[in-house]
Amino acid sequence: MEITYTITEQDYLQFNLFHMKNSQTAMNALKVQRFLIPIVYMVVAYFFAKLMGDSYILSFVIFGIAAVLWIVYYPKYFYNSVIRRVRKMIQEGKNEGILGEHLMILTEEGIVDRNSTGETRVNWSGIQDLKEDDQYLYLYNSSVSAYILPKREIENVEGLKAYIHSHK
Repeated sequence: MEITYTITEQDYLQFNLFHMKNSQTAMNALKVQRFLIPIVYMVVAYFFAKLMGDSYILSFVIFGIAAVLWIVYYPKYFYNSVIRRVRKMIQEGKNEGILGEHLMILTEEGIVDRNSTGETRVNWSGIQDLKEDDQYLYLYNSSVSAYILPKREIENVEGLKAYIHSHK
């Protein structure tokens, strides 16, 4: 089976967002950052009120509002920062091997992925997982990298998934 597809910068950004949202390590980091900072805000509010001799209520209200805003808006900031960092990394160097046109050949032994810089081969035993969202299939070949297959360029998505599952 052969699939010709193109990976754009947007496709690669979407993969990184998907990975971050589905990585236990990333989700734990998000939770810690999301809830630890508001706790720090409340501790600062206590010491601020003590130092200034102000009302504890006023201090807790002000810092409490900041804490709630942090909890609500931090995930959006977190994911936007992922996008910014990945976009900067893409712009740092040559990415022809990742971005651009690919030809994926699925055989009984595994996968061959060809692009403008060469080809990669992986046996089916090297495919750790098949994950998907609304727009993509991700064939994970390690815990942090995957072959990104845009569903827009696959004629029979269900048939492809069945083929992959039958070989894993």
